[in-house]
Amino acid sequence: MKRKKKEFSSRKSLRYRGTECLNCKQPLDKSDVYCPHCSQINSKKQLSVLDFLSEFLGSILVYDSRLRHTLRDLLFHPGRITKNYVSGQRLKYANPFRFFLSVSIIYFLIKGFIGVIDTSEKDDFLNLTTAKNESEVSEKINSLPPDIFISDLNGDTLMAKKLDIPNYFPERLLDSLPYFENQVERSTMYLGHHYRYPLETPTEALQKLQHTNSFKNRWLYSRMVAVKKIAEDPYSFIDYFSAKMPFFLFFFAPLFTLFFWILYSKKKYTYMEHMIFIFHIFSFVFVVKLLVTIPELIFKTSLLDWPYIIILGAIYFYFALKRFYQQSHLLTFIKFAFLGFTFNTGFFIALLIFVTGNAVIY
Repeated sequence: MKRKKKEFSSRKSLRYRGTECLNCKQPLDKSDVYCPHCSQINSKKQLSVLDFLSEFLGSILVYDSRLRHTLRDLLFHPGRITKNYVSGQRLKYANPFRFFLSVSIIYFLIKGFIGVIDTSEKDDFLNLTTAKNESEVSEKINSLPPDIFISDLNGDTLMAKKLDIPNYFPERLLDSLPYFENQVERSTMYLGHHYRYPLETPTEALQKLQHTNSFKNRWLYSRMVAVKKIAEDPYSFIDYFSAKMPFFLFFFAPLFTLFFWILYSKKKYTYMEHMIFIFHIFSFVFVVKLLVTIPELIFKTSLLDWPYIIILGAIYFYFALKRFYQQSHLLTFIKFAFLGFTFNTGFFIALLIFVTGNAVIY
C-alpha cells in the first residue's frame, strides 16, 4: 500500500507522462521517463513543495544558454519567464530560487567591494557623524539640571559625582520602577557611562556603577555599546544589514505568496507557482541594479537610485501580473494596487522586526 501511494504522488508516475516534451516539444512515448533530446523529466504534474525543493537542491546554475534565456525574458518580457517555467519549460531557465540568491548576493558583494575601494565620501560622513554625536551627547549630559541627582538615598549623589554621571541611578531604585521605565532609565545611564568611559568592558562598568554583574545587565550594556557604534558608523551597520537582505526577502516571500494564492485562487496555480512569480520579480530588481552598478562606479554618479528602481519595479510588476495571470487591465490594476499596499505594509513591518533583531545581535 505504501509503495502504491508513493508511486501515485511521484512526478515520474505513468499517469503524469505526456506524448510531447513540455520543454523542447520533442515527441515522446508514454514509456519515456525523460526526454531523450533535452533530458527533462516527462511529467505534467503541477509543482508541489516537495517537487520544487527537489529541483532546487538538484539543479546547478550554469552560465550557458539558460542564463541567456533567463536574462532575456526576465528583463524584456515581464511575466513570460514565469509563465514558461510553470508551463514546463524548466531546463530552458535558471532555477528561480537559486538565481535570485545568486544575483542578490553578487550585487551586495560588488557593492561591498566598491565601498572598500571608494571610501572618500564614507570617511567624510563618518568624521562628521562621530564629531557631531560625541559633541551632542557630551553637551546633553553636561547640561542636565542638578535636580536630576538622586539625593534621597544615602551615598547616591556622591556616587554620581564620583563617576561624573549626572543621571546615575542605583540598582535598588531602578528595580522599584515599572519594567519599561526601568529599562529606559537603565539603558540611558549605561549609554551615558559608555560615552564617558568607552574602554571599559561591561563587567568593569557594572562594577564601577555598583550594579549586579548579571547576564541581563551585561547584555543590555553591550547593546548600548552597539547603539553608540551604529550612531558613529552607520555605514558599517547598513553594510552588515544589507548583506542579509537577500535572505530576508527569501524568507519574506512565502508570507507574501499567501496573498497571491488567495487573490488568484481561481487560476488553479499551486502555492509554489505563485512563489516562483514573486522570486522572478525580486530577481528583476536586483538584476537591473546590478547592471548599473559598474557604470555608476566608472562615471562616479548614480544612474538609477532606489526610488527609480522601485518605480521601474512597480511598472514591471503590473505588466508581469497582466501577462502571467491573463486578466483584464482593470482587474489587474485593482489587484496590483492591493498587492502593492499589502507588500509595502508587510515589508515595512517585517523589515522593522528584522532590523531590530539585527541591531540586537550587532
